[in-house]
Amino acid sequence: MEFILDIAEFLLQAVILLGVFLIAFAGVVAISQRRRGAAEEGTVEAKSLNERYESQQDAIRVIVEDPALLKARDKALKKEKKQKEKAAKRALKLRTEDDGEPDRPRLYVLDFDGDIQASQVDQLREEISAVLQVAKATDEVLLRLESGGGAVHGYGLAASQLVRLTDAHIKLTVSVDKVAASGGYMMACVADHIIAAPFAIIGSIGVVAQLPNFHRLLKKNDIDFEIHTAGEFKRTLTLFGENTDKAREKFQADIDDVHVMFKEFVAASRPVVPIDEVSTGEYWFGQRALEKNLVDQLCTSDAFLLERLDSADLIEVRFRAKRNWQERLGMAADTLVARAFKRLLQSEQDQRYL
Repeated sequence: MEFILDIAEFLLQAVILLGVFLIAFAGVVAISQRRRGAAEEGTVEAKSLNERYESQQDAIRVIVEDPALLKARDKALKKEKKQKEKAAKRALKLRTEDDGEPDRPRLYVLDFDGDIQASQVDQLREEISAVLQVAKATDEVLLRLESGGGAVHGYGLAASQLVRLTDAHIKLTVSVDKVAASGGYMMACVADHIIAAPFAIIGSIGVVAQLPNFHRLLKKNDIDFEIHTAGEFKRTLTLFGENTDKAREKFQADIDDVHVMFKEFVAASRPVVPIDEVSTGEYWFGQRALEKNLVDQLCTSDAFLLERLDSADLIEVRFRAKRNWQERLGMAADTLVARAFKRLLQSEQDQRYL
């Protein structure tokens, strides 16, 4: 009876593992398809945040202001709008004639909501490419970043996309309202200026990797597992094979090397950070992160935008990818796996992924 229960337990675990694998595979396929056709199967959209804020003001004024005053204000605003339009036309004509820089700077607003695979990097790439084609020296970019980190290669590429902006001498500000940890901070440290909410989670400059091993269960039930490789370290730690001390040492050495590169990247991008002090894998809330020079200012993204409302044109830029039903299904499956993985890690306090 005990043997049957062991077999049933093993089969249940195998089915769960197979299901997770298939869902993850579907997600990877969807992501790869989207990457191959991203430039042709999507569009870049731009919206004026100035107009959005003005609409919010109007909606409130209708309720709180006296109707007579409101009518007078609307009349004055219409007159002012006409004057601004005329001034803009004159300025455009002058710029066309002398090829001068625009008087009013633009602030392009991008968003990055990172998952474990940093799958939004394709969207970020397209948005940055669009901005770089039109941005002037007086323009800036604000990236509203939220990420607890993830795959090394994914976040490495995301950080490299942001480097394109700084290489083009476009000022980059990164705002963190909730979290920019591990790979998320790898992206943030590229910025010329980092702002964070007082209790945003910042840091976690470290690397972690973990995987289950079913070798004992297989051995207990007389099930053989074979893996064949060419190259001593083509595989180190595995799910089903018997892991050796030599394989563990190699795996740890690889993780240590990634950590060194992570530290070097942060130190080069943000020299004011005491890198040896903050690269322990710990994280800090915004107030403490400011003390360690991990951020430059305590401020929310909303406060930052409102401060610039009167002095700059705020333009929200989004890349909308067109996906068929297979891609939508794959992306949904990938999101499901990511959420399940996060739930699995909730029992461990300081789990972070680079």
